[in-house]
Amino acid sequence: MTDRALVFAGCPMTNPWLYRRAPFHMVDPMALILLPGAGAQAIVRDIEMGRFREAKIAPNVACPKEFAPAGGLSGDRETATAQAAAEFVAQHNIKEVWTDRSLPMIYAHELQRRGVVVKCDPEMGVLERRSKSEEEVEHLRAAQQLTEQAVRFACEMIASASAGEGGVLENHGETLSSEGLMAEINIWLLKHGMATCDSIVAAGPEGADCHNRGAGTIKTGEPVIIDIFPMHSASRYFGDCTRTVVHGDVPPELARMHETVVNAKAAAFEATRPGATGQQVHEATARAIRKAGYKMRLPTRDDPDTYGAMVHGTGHGVGLEVHEPPLLDMGGPELVVGDCLTIEPGLYCKAIGGVRVEDMVIVTETGCVNLNSIPEGLVWA
Repeated sequence: MTDRALVFAGCPMTNPWLYRRAPFHMVDPMALILLPGAGAQAIVRDIEMGRFREAKIAPNVACPKEFAPAGGLSGDRETATAQAAAEFVAQHNIKEVWTDRSLPMIYAHELQRRGVVVKCDPEMGVLERRSKSEEEVEHLRAAQQLTEQAVRFACEMIASASAGEGGVLENHGETLSSEGLMAEINIWLLKHGMATCDSIVAAGPEGADCHNRGAGTIKTGEPVIIDIFPMHSASRYFGDCTRTVVHGDVPPELARMHETVVNAKAAAFEATRPGATGQQVHEATARAIRKAGYKMRLPTRDDPDTYGAMVHGTGHGVGLEVHEPPLLDMGGPELVVGDCLTIEPGLYCKAIGGVRVEDMVIVTETGCVNLNSIPEGLVWA
């Protein structure tokens, strides 16, 4: 039971905050209303009522027409659901409701039209989502195992390619490009029960921008960042894994960048435990980066192309979204048992490209457990 009236709404398949409360595979809008001293009331599309009841998510299930206001329901499905939710609240003489950060504005609009005060608690549900249950950890473990297999698939394709004219890589007689490898990754993901994603395959100078997806041909002797972050189709939990691969000989400076990144990742692992803050984990990463002579800031116009730096935070939370609280960065909050986190230091240099190595961990009572098992080196042949 709740001591205040709560309203949550949206589409469960696109609103992870709602999906965690109502884990139901439905592409239509719904509302979930909790009143003090009463069981939860769900309002879903009429053709979904049977399935929703079978899922036993809420004791009371209705469709919008059961709570149609005096003026009738809109022909727009989302607006009609919001009108019905507002009518239900008004019928119970509720003058104030609380919600989380995800409530679509149309629901607030319809509630306010009925004289209901809508208040947002931005921290509502945050800790609950962060502290993963054993079942959620298993979902994440399964998602990450498949994700890292996809990363291995991509890295081994690059490593096993042959170098043609100008050092351009070829795979079975076809030029190997970032775009082509992204397509191969998505095919692999679909075959293994994962959703497609906007993977990063950033080769050479393309990888100097940490979020550049990559484009063009891939050449021997240059770093290629492979960053894959798909959703497991069955559980809807995400994996997130990055490795950097080099075909052929590894240039000395690139090897030094990679060694620094791996050492920074180890330092972040050591700092990750309940009670530590996301900022403290990031500071451990930063110390390792600076100790090797690299910087922790974006390049300026005055910096040479040989300037090398880590330009992002150490990591972020993962769950029903690939990016969710907490952040491992300056101002990052205290970690809790059950946090699922990426630890992904990187170094970026216009003259060389980028190096990033990313694992996913679960915070435990004594530290953290790594969900990854694939190698972290540059050579995959």
